[in-house]
Amino acid sequence: MALHFLTLMDLDNTTLRGLLRRASELKAMQYAGKDHAYFPRRIMGMIFDKSSTRTRVSFETAMAQFGGHAIFLSPRDTQLGRGEPIEDSARVLSRMVDIIMIRTFEHNKIERFAEFSRVPVINALTDQYHPCQLLADIQTYHEHRGDIAGRHVAWIGDGNNMCHSYIEAAIQFDFQLRIATPAGYEPNHDIVKRAGDRVTLLRDPREAVHGTDLVVTDVWASMGQEDEQAQRRRVFCNYQVTPALMAVAKPDALFMHCLPAHRGEEVSAEVIDAANSVVWEEAENRLHSQKALIEYLLTKH
Repeated sequence: MALHFLTLMDLDNTTLRGLLRRASELKAMQYAGKDHAYFPRRIMGMIFDKSSTRTRVSFETAMAQFGGHAIFLSPRDTQLGRGEPIEDSARVLSRMVDIIMIRTFEHNKIERFAEFSRVPVINALTDQYHPCQLLADIQTYHEHRGDIAGRHVAWIGDGNNMCHSYIEAAIQFDFQLRIATPAGYEPNHDIVKRAGDRVTLLRDPREAVHGTDLVVTDVWASMGQEDEQAQRRRVFCNYQVTPALMAVAKPDALFMHCLPAHRGEEVSAEVIDAANSVVWEEAENRLHSQKALIEYLLTKH
């Protein structure tokens, strides 16, 4: 039976911490020019219902550096959930490739696909979770500030898929998470409940950020919510991460954003370009953390 990575809860915390150590090792090897083509002739199928620059480039590059290959499948290239049942697509594709990543909308779609896949399936984003981004975020924090266990993290903005994965990260990596959202935009109640006292829900961004080690945000309207853009801009106008907001965090607090960012909306240009912003290394670490994940899934499969 194939091992899948659909949420951070699919692996135990010891394994996740091992992946982050391995990600930094693979990063150092890449910088040193050391060959690590461990998976020649291995093929990754990449199914994209949602487009993405960082996701496509990071996964394709990962497979190329491992000596393998990646096949990009856009919505025009597959029958996933349209003319062919998801279960049948999974049965067929998993007989042809060695590992599959899916970036889609409904989380139950990737769950159904994984149930019938003979090879590992990676969640490269759904409307409910974005676990690969959290691997990169935690790796980035570890490289800059050490272990995140016991630290305080503030999430500012929409209670979206990134927020859900931060909640699961708080469970797995043992940090305190304060979430500041407008009324009606809170994260899923059941996901919050599972985290117990590791998560605090707030309305005031300053209260959430006060004394924290890491401040994180995301766009106010995610892909598929474009028709809500104007309304969300009004609702979230007091949730922008600004220099004044960062000033109430710890002096050495880091800022992260999964990108792409809307400067002047959820984050000011001064914050994203500041010295304590690690968004560019965070983006790069998608490559290295996903390589560690691919290596793990292919060797455990």
